[in-house]
Amino acid sequence: MTTPLADRFGRVATDLRVSLTDRCNLRCNYCMPAEGLDWLPTEQTLTDDEIVRLITIGVERLGVREVRFTGGEPLLRRGLVDIVGRTHALGVETSLTTNALGLSRTAQALADAGLDRINASIDTVRPETFATITRRDRLQDVIAGLEAAKAAGLGPIKLNAVLLRGTNDDQAAELLRWSIEHGYELRFIEQMPLDAQHDWSRAEMVTADEIFDQLTPEFTLTPHGEPRGSAPAELFDVDGGPATVGIIASVTRPFCGDCDRVRLTADGQVRNCLFAREESDLRGALRSGATDEEIAGRWVVAMRGKRAGHGIDDVTFLQPDRPMSAIGG
Repeated sequence: MTTPLADRFGRVATDLRVSLTDRCNLRCNYCMPAEGLDWLPTEQTLTDDEIVRLITIGVERLGVREVRFTGGEPLLRRGLVDIVGRTHALGVETSLTTNALGLSRTAQALADAGLDRINASIDTVRPETFATITRRDRLQDVIAGLEAAKAAGLGPIKLNAVLLRGTNDDQAAELLRWSIEHGYELRFIEQMPLDAQHDWSRAEMVTADEIFDQLTPEFTLTPHGEPRGSAPAELFDVDGGPATVGIIASVTRPFCGDCDRVRLTADGQVRNCLFAREESDLRGALRSGATDEEIAGRWVVAMRGKRAGHGIDDVTFLQPDRPMSAIGG
């Protein structure tokens, strides 16, 4: 018998996002400073066995049906393939959010371990713009990683893109055309206030409406027709289909009312919302000898405190102390 991860507003979390590391091998300027961040000490991060135990509790006791591995950059986690394999054995859908660096070397092993699909971040297909955003000249490595994932059957491959004003906000149509030509599903995401520098500005953010307006001179976009449900993207058929494009209006049209996600950080903290300012410690319980039942109970209590929405538009909104790289996408 399972106890659902329900909050006070009737939402039930069945989608678990597991951050495997806060480290990353890119330095995207909308995420972290050029010199990087102070990474978590190894002794504070969960071991492979601890991660799998918490996932097992989520699946067997709390009704989790999907597990997505995130970071930082999850490909930097040495035990990734083993963790994926042990999670796959639980009978849940497994996916991975990655920057695709190194994926050319690991895609087949991940597929063999049971990974179902990947989401990859790519904000441009221009090498010079990629280097400007990420502070690394690695675009060709990303493209090679995506091709390897396709060859390994890790599809559908979804691409996530953030448009930055004055940097790549003129490249939306170009990126969509490239994605369609290569058989990838593109999703544009409004930039969210999750940068380590706390430099995010609503006025500087490229909105979903602006993205739509940039695409429509070159493409005919019509609503895809399938119910959105808990999926965050508004889907559109491109030129009648079958290709689609998604626009995720995380800030201007939030989808909090349909949220079915819960997050576990690399150091074993439960976050009931991406923008939560409070966390619930499961690592301490694990390491102090708590039973699976006790840990599940803590997790249930943590979800009950979830707020109705992230409140970005509220004047009292405060950005989380942890940046995206430490929270997990």
